[in-house]
Amino acid sequence: MNRRQFIGCSTAAAAGLFLANSTGSLALTSFTPPDADPADLAAAALDAARSAGATYADIRINRYRNQYINTREERVEWVSDNESFGFGVRVLAGGAWGFASSTHVTSDEVVKAARRAVDVARANAPLQREPVVLAPVQAYTDRWSTPITVNPFDVPMDEKIGLLLAMNAEGMRAKGAKFCESLLYLAHEDKFFASSEGSRIEQDIYRIWPACEVTAVSDDGSDFQTCSGFSQPMGRGYEYCREFNLLDDARQAGENAVAKLHAPTIREGRRDLILLPSHLWLVIHESIAHATELDRALGFEANYAGTSFVTTDNLGTLKYGSDVVNVVGDRTEQHGLATVGYDDEGVKAMRFDIIRNGLFVGYQTIREQAAWIGDGISHGCAYADSYEHVPMQRMPNVSLLPGEKKLSPDDLIGGIDDGVMIAGSGSWSIDQQRRNFQFGGQVFHRIRGGKIDGMYRDVAFQAMTLDFWNSCDAVCSKEHYALGGSYWCGKAQPGQVAPVSHGSAPARFRNINFINTGRKV
Repeated sequence: MNRRQFIGCSTAAAAGLFLANSTGSLALTSFTPPDADPADLAAAALDAARSAGATYADIRINRYRNQYINTREERVEWVSDNESFGFGVRVLAGGAWGFASSTHVTSDEVVKAARRAVDVARANAPLQREPVVLAPVQAYTDRWSTPITVNPFDVPMDEKIGLLLAMNAEGMRAKGAKFCESLLYLAHEDKFFASSEGSRIEQDIYRIWPACEVTAVSDDGSDFQTCSGFSQPMGRGYEYCREFNLLDDARQAGENAVAKLHAPTIREGRRDLILLPSHLWLVIHESIAHATELDRALGFEANYAGTSFVTTDNLGTLKYGSDVVNVVGDRTEQHGLATVGYDDEGVKAMRFDIIRNGLFVGYQTIREQAAWIGDGISHGCAYADSYEHVPMQRMPNVSLLPGEKKLSPDDLIGGIDDGVMIAGSGSWSIDQQRRNFQFGGQVFHRIRGGKIDGMYRDVAFQAMTLDFWNSCDAVCSKEHYALGGSYWCGKAQPGQVAPVSHGSAPARFRNINFINTGRKV
């Protein structure tokens, strides 16, 4: 189906919400609106919880909308546009948590859910080893919104599809580029939070991600290479699509994919390494951000996603990296995917140190966890991906701070005789304790004698986390800082996903082990 046919077919559904199913047909969806103001509903739920014996209660009344557009070459593959709406009530009773949720957002239902949550807490209490103690938090009455210029859901579908098809055309310009797929993912969270401690918080959160991938095929059909563009998911509006040159990005992706067809395969061995922000975000995510989640360090994720070598006896003593390595958790980061005004426990967004001058100094925490390590405050890391899920500790934007001295990527390259500079994230693997890892990438620039000298292919590097970060000898200055990130960081059982960004400037690492992932030489 081409763009004109798609727009014509979807016009009839424009008045409602629609989902593209496996047969390509459109199914209308609906939601139940509340029968009262959210503040009135919250008051009813909190009063019911207190009357049933809760010592603490909060309610989240949330609406979520997600739109996903996928195209390939000159056609629209599929479009989905879905919305969900409901509430969740969380309580403490008998020193234990209870939770209940519903899609029926009515006065009667919030009262019933609050009482069910208290019943659940009482059932959990005999199994609780120690009563839950919450770190104190100030009560807030506030409204916060992602600072966007253009609401992406107000942009006509014709314009969004036209942009993606134009990206495909640009990606296919390079001789040898055979396929190009592009996508646009939009997300909106409209959230209301109220607690028995007096907070009443509204938040309006937007996220966007335009992306493409080009596949090049050799003339004889015996080989193919892929390359993605370097656009990143952002906490922004549609203005990001108009400001970031997506057409040039797609064209460059096609040229890179073709160049990889003809690039020499790498010889295994040790070299110096430069990681650009488009790649370094994933290394930060896997080897620092996950490793410094307190619940993981204490074993609560062991059954699902592993533990962490960064146990609590390392707090304040572990030399995680070299002196130039400074890492923060920051839910106030401009355009970050995890950027909010308040977390899902009503804690005001903040920035805090995780690694300072190479030393591990802070975990990611929520209100319940702070007391476990003798901390007096939560670091504001509570998040739930749905009204029907319990808020839990999820990583904030975790970023490597830029160097204080003016330093450019050319300066980093100039200090390397034999090395590789990697752009774009690719394959990765890391063990259950976050100690040993391997990363691929998208584009591998060969460095010889302090200059870029062509490209490699079939590249991955391996290291141990502490060895790797202690080998970092330089980080570029703030004018080279950029964000990367993921919409779908998974955690917990039942599983939840969370959006998170990781910022950095280009950084250099010495004497890193490289392996060949393809053809041997």
